[in-house]
Formats: sequence, structure tokens, C-alpha cells
Amino acid sequence: MKYIVPIIAVASVLTLGAWTPLSAEEENEQTVKMSDLPAAVQTTIKDKAGSNEIVKIEKKTEEGKTVYEAVVNKKGKEWSIEVDATGTFLKQYQEGKEKEEKGEKY
Repeated sequence: MKYIVPIIAVASVLTLGAWTPLSAEEENEQTVKMSDLPAAVQTTIKDKAGSNEIVKIEKKTEEGKTVYEAVVNKKGKEWSIEVDATGTFLKQYQEGKEKEEKGEKY
């Protein structure tokens, strides 16, 4: 019985520690200005956004690569446009939808 509590404590610490890299990666986002982006990234975001309002742009690291995510307001709904550092379009998705798929709350 006296070994159960320490074992549970160690198991809890290890379990919580396993989630640390995932949350650290999500926190590795910083808001940037359009003027601070590489020219190719600016062009791709502007092309994909069209005449819609660009709400914000974030620079983040995914799998060791720099990715820029522009949140665009299209007819009252927020869409994300992801572009890599070379200006290559990666994906576009509706903001609330991807978070629902991951089980997150918006």
C-alpha cells in the first residue's frame, strides 16, 4: 500500500510531462504585420484573401518549419490561410471547424 501513492505520483508527472511539447508548440505563435512578411508570403496571402479583411497574421513553427497563418473574415466567418516561408500555399480552413475536429473549443 505504501508504494501505490509514489507510483501514482510518478505516473501522473510522466503523463503531464508528455503533453508539455505539444502545448509548447502551440504557444510558439507570434502576431506579425503584413509588412514584416517575406514578399512571396505577402503575395500568396493577398491572393488567397482577395478583397476580404485580413484580421490577423501569425508566425508559428510547425514540425520545425516556419508557417504563416492569416485569419481572414469572409462573409462573417473566419478562415485561416496557411503559407510556408517561401510563399507556398499550404491549406485553408474555417477557423471553428478545425478546432472542433481537434476537440478544442473556439
